[in-house]
Amino acid sequence: MKVLDSDEAEKLRQLGLAVIRTEGEAIQDLQARVGDAFVDACRYLLACEGRIVVLGMGKSGHIGSKIAATLASTGSPAFFVHPGEASHGDLGMITPKDVVLAISNSGETEEILTILPIIKRLHVPLIAMTGNPASTLARSADINLDVSVRQEACPLGLAPTSSTTVTLVMGDALAVSLLEARGFTAEDFARSHPGGRLGRRLLLLVRDIMHSGEAIPAVPVTATLGEALVEMTKKGLGMTAVLDGERRLAGIFTDGDLRRALDRNVDLRHARVADVMTRNGKTVTPDILAAEALRLMEENKINGLMVIDEHQAVVGAFNMHDLLRAGVV
Repeated sequence: MKVLDSDEAEKLRQLGLAVIRTEGEAIQDLQARVGDAFVDACRYLLACEGRIVVLGMGKSGHIGSKIAATLASTGSPAFFVHPGEASHGDLGMITPKDVVLAISNSGETEEILTILPIIKRLHVPLIAMTGNPASTLARSADINLDVSVRQEACPLGLAPTSSTTVTLVMGDALAVSLLEARGFTAEDFARSHPGGRLGRRLLLLVRDIMHSGEAIPAVPVTATLGEALVEMTKKGLGMTAVLDGERRLAGIFTDGDLRRALDRNVDLRHARVADVMTRNGKTVTPDILAAEALRLMEENKINGLMVIDEHQAVVGAFNMHDLLRAGVV
């Protein structure tokens, strides 16, 4: 690693700050352009019966791919098509029910202009994002969103920096506005992100994580304290259900109950589990969200829960470790 003196280090810091300031100012300028054209673009996108097809070359293509992904994950089905590939068959991916969102800073990107006549022939709405409202693409579009910038953050004025940032922000503005207009909820978001933490918190049910069948720790109400301890050790959940003669939940015996029994000098060799168990303990049903079960456990400062059905029969059990493994915590 190169060693820098204090002047060199400060120069790098100031260069970084200058880039952030320049791009921040470009975003501020963008606010004045969120007007009628933006609203009209949203109307086209909301009325789309097919998919939003995003086009872009080079850096605009990278930004377009991100915008398409954001739209798709927030309730507006979208995908990205490379304009160069579109000329060689991928244009068939665009249908008359779609809306095309074409991105080009210059508005003169050759690969996009080449396929403009085909897009027009399909009679699909064309929304452009350009940095030049007088460009061919801007004039050909049904709606042009102005994403021009006063200057790039690159000191040479060459590398797309401010322009790509502003385009991405405009894309986010579209996606979030559509999300709100569609009434898209956190649950909807989770359904399209089942592998993410939010998806797990909002979609995972207790039945998905609980131990069932022979893995449920359970002893009869007539069991001794020793038998209950053996069952707890064997099943490894730090608790056991105590069942009545009809195998319904009569109580729960936990590590905490054992400690309280020791505090009271209970004779562990002769005591019955029914004498030291917790009656009317907290339980859940299989079809509640695992996140809701977690909230119940945190509020009551407990480490595990029994799962019961409508007849008070025990159908499952789980503890905090199961929630951790499932990614709910």
